[in-house]
Amino acid sequence: MRAWPSPDVPDLAGLGLGTGSPVQVRDTRTGRLQVVDPDGRARMYVCGITPYDATHLGHAATYLTFDVLNRVWRDRGLEVRYTQNITDVDDPLLERAAETGVEWTDLAEREIELFREDMAALRVLAPTDYVGAVESVDLATALIGRLDAAGAVYRVDDDLYFDVTCDRAFGDVSRLSTDEMRPLFAERGGDPERAGKRHPLDALLWRAERDGEPSWESPYGRGRPGWHVECSSIALETLGHDFDVQGGGTDLVFPHHEMSASQAQVATEEPFARAYVHQAMVAYEGEKMSKSLGNLVLVSKLRADGHDPMAIRLAVLDHRYDVGWEWQAGDIKDATERLGRWRDAFAHGAPARPLVDEVRTSLTDDLDTPRALAAVDAWSERALGGPGDPDGGAQAATAVDALLGIV
Repeated sequence: MRAWPSPDVPDLAGLGLGTGSPVQVRDTRTGRLQVVDPDGRARMYVCGITPYDATHLGHAATYLTFDVLNRVWRDRGLEVRYTQNITDVDDPLLERAAETGVEWTDLAEREIELFREDMAALRVLAPTDYVGAVESVDLATALIGRLDAAGAVYRVDDDLYFDVTCDRAFGDVSRLSTDEMRPLFAERGGDPERAGKRHPLDALLWRAERDGEPSWESPYGRGRPGWHVECSSIALETLGHDFDVQGGGTDLVFPHHEMSASQAQVATEEPFARAYVHQAMVAYEGEKMSKSLGNLVLVSKLRADGHDPMAIRLAVLDHRYDVGWEWQAGDIKDATERLGRWRDAFAHGAPARPLVDEVRTSLTDDLDTPRALAAVDAWSERALGGPGDPDGGAQAATAVDALLGIV
């Protein structure tokens, strides 16, 4: 799958501004801060979109959060191997295509292209591997084979299921009880009530061909993979086991990240990820922003209305990733004015090193972007009220670009 063009990331060390420190993030699995400072290369998997509608600010918040982590790792001097999937065949996509009378492949490609445009406009660094579900069917079937060899696969009619009891660590990621999991499983694409299953939480691995649905050949007959095994197999293929960060929105903690981890761990007998980091939900008009509710603030619509993508980025980063927040109509106006002050200050200038140190300190402390933005605000006030230092202003602008992705 083709991704989007990545912006260049300035090398602050080459400007005499040194390198960053180890970053700590909050691990959902433990609820505690955890340092993620691998030796030489960082590996990250962030779950991508199901392309049946346009990119909204909830999506943007997720990809901007992990873009900042990517930048902080690079500032540390690490090579970053970043994988993102795209679920380009799934029930919501097929349902939307049927409702609108559009071929599901055409709908998917249209929304994927719009997503690419949005990510490029927001200056999100492209993944090293951008992998679609359709192109990775063989990876999924191979992983199902490994699970079958481990005794973790059984058949219900012509469908295949993963036996969650085969993973002694099942439940560790979400820290939920079975009673808490069951309604979430039903709400988020699972089928706890299906007759013939060994356990209500067992997850679909292979969906046998249904009339009118796309399907692929496999050792298990024609059909298509389940959602969770797609991500498990793509992550293992591109990153290997025990990678540094599994990322996504909090709505993916269960069942998606729980199931993906369990399937991979049963197949490999190794840990799936070292830390699970989740972006809190973004609300609008009093409810979580979601396609199903239709209360979406679209990145593409904001751009079409003439708003600077850097103001959109700034508005989103003014919120902690692990705390839910609500988009307000005035947010983009405030961010546009703030961006203008920053740009005036960069042109006027002040010594940059104190700003660089404060932004780095903020970001390595659990990606505290609001604190980092406040540091740029304070520096801007000093710059605009001082004698001017164009060289310092240029360095400050470069640092804000490298660490926050804002120009």
